[in-house]
Amino acid sequence: MKKVAWITVTALLGSCCLASARGVSPYLPLNLEPEIESQIERVLILAGKPVMRRPIAAATVEDALPKACEIDRALCVQVSRYLSRYKHTSDLTHLSIEGAAANGADDAVPNRYGMRNDSAWDASFGMYVQPSDYLIVALGANAYDGHIDYSGSFLSVGFSKAQLDLGYKPHWMSPLPDSSMLMSAEAATMPSIGISNYEPLTRLGLSYDVWEARMSRSDKIVWQDGYTSGNPLLAGVQLVAEPVSGWAFGVNRLVQYGGGARGNSSIHTLYHAFINPSGTQGGDQASDPGAINQQASFTSSFLFGGPVPFAVFAEYAGEDTSHSQNYLLGNSALSWGIRFPHLGKRLDLLLQVSEWQNAWYVHPIWQDGMTNYGLVIGNWFGDQREFNDGVGGRSATAQLNWDATFGGQVQLRLRTLANQIYGAYPYHHYHEASLSYARPWNGLIVGGEVDAGSDVFGKSFSRVAGFIRYNDPNASAGMFEGGGAESPDSEERGQIFLSAGVNVLRLDYQFTNTSPTEQHPAKSGASFGLGARRAVSQHNDLGARIDVDTTEGGTLLGVRLIDWRWRFDNPLAVGAFFGAARYSLATPAYGIYVGAGLQWRDILPHLDAALEGRFYDNIARDRLLPGEPNPSPSQPDSFYSFYGAVFSLIYHF
Repeated sequence: MKKVAWITVTALLGSCCLASARGVSPYLPLNLEPEIESQIERVLILAGKPVMRRPIAAATVEDALPKACEIDRALCVQVSRYLSRYKHTSDLTHLSIEGAAANGADDAVPNRYGMRNDSAWDASFGMYVQPSDYLIVALGANAYDGHIDYSGSFLSVGFSKAQLDLGYKPHWMSPLPDSSMLMSAEAATMPSIGISNYEPLTRLGLSYDVWEARMSRSDKIVWQDGYTSGNPLLAGVQLVAEPVSGWAFGVNRLVQYGGGARGNSSIHTLYHAFINPSGTQGGDQASDPGAINQQASFTSSFLFGGPVPFAVFAEYAGEDTSHSQNYLLGNSALSWGIRFPHLGKRLDLLLQVSEWQNAWYVHPIWQDGMTNYGLVIGNWFGDQREFNDGVGGRSATAQLNWDATFGGQVQLRLRTLANQIYGAYPYHHYHEASLSYARPWNGLIVGGEVDAGSDVFGKSFSRVAGFIRYNDPNASAGMFEGGGAESPDSEERGQIFLSAGVNVLRLDYQFTNTSPTEQHPAKSGASFGLGARRAVSQHNDLGARIDVDTTEGGTLLGVRLIDWRWRFDNPLAVGAFFGAARYSLATPAYGIYVGAGLQWRDILPHLDAALEGRFYDNIARDRLLPGEPNPSPSQPDSFYSFYGAVFSLIYHF
């Protein structure tokens, strides 16, 4: 911890010259008040402000309110009243008490800080004292049957461009609201020290979050010929660019290291782990004090305006690297979601899917894996399996929020999960349905929730809960200047489009990492696409897109995290993209997806013609199924690379 403290204090002192910087900002609750948290994220989407990490700084929401108010004034008034509690020198910001009756399986409730289904109660609170614009002391706690942690208790000091946080600050490293592969609210919050900014830096809109945390004690840390006990450390880094309103791209890293006799790795070791991750995977890790366990992800968020605004989120993550290349993610996971925050003014709809390969949250050295107090620190699927069984699988979430005409908010949520079955455990499909209602009443928020379902072991569960939360009855909303905005033209509103065409792709195949490459002849197939884009400057467009190419042996799916286009003053346009690739085999294979192309716009009204070069790079699949040949257990991956051209016609609405 001393190393990170030195780095963060040095950076903080260096920020003193930023005379234009604002003070520190308090953070809003994370997965403690779902009613107001969903409204806050709706405000940010309507204002064109992507959410790339959580908890969200209160100042970020305050800055977004005027723009969002032009679209939904009533929503902004509700959120503004809530934010008023953060504008004093001290105040109570959160208080919630829940009582419940449960039956059936005793599983961890997803994204509830480790709380289990049979917990008869849950309580949390938050408050702060802010004696200066540049200092906040926040106090908080979260408790349930058998556990209490101090999530929300930390000291914040610094500026808007360099805020140092010391204490129990949670971290959520993904734009997706229901899951995060690297870091989420699935387990209890760890004590940490970190530095971040909520006010973007430079014209690229850069933001960062650098932190180090102490994990719970583990007795299963391999060291030399035996085990050592201690608290592993966890270092996290997130870098995000938001060069234009409504689009952001992030790079995230987690590194687990140390604990017990392994000590604390040097700054030199951590530096090389971050700049050369593939170089840390070899050698005798059992006797190497510099050994690490690492994860990484690319994330993006694209916001689309218009009569029915929506947000598209994507996360491509990996455990370690692949094919000895730093840019290739090993044992990958792909999550994608779309949110409609303003369906008919009263509805807010979220749809989200995730798929992951094997080996997530398990490790041969840190044999408790990426866990804190026995629960994974990332996606909730990691607690729906036998402990340390790194099986692959997929999940889906649908969530509908309704601002009821009779007052209050109704939320319906459906979750499903299916683990792959190629190991020792015959998993069942997981299903969960949840219905909740909350409304203001006499200075409180009162409500209830009903959950029911069955887990991956075939056991049913149910839980009925009632809660009361603090709601400041004297809060007042700020004044907004809404309306008056000019209607944007079709380019500024953006385009939703469909594409269809033909591909010619060639396959290069490697049975193992060291096998010779087999070059297959080029073959043709069908190509389809669905996407959205909008203008972000006079000539530049940005968007999100999904491509489907039928080809040799299966179907390729390409998810574009970056989809850029440059429009010339004539009908021509050029573009390039970066994203993730999925190849549908007996078990899914994943890799990088890149390409570039040329378009002739409006050859007919609403119809474009496009020619693209596409490269599906080193799509990796582990040979896991019974009976599959595996001559090299230490190198279980096979690799598939497709490259070629696609001609398509694009119809845009």
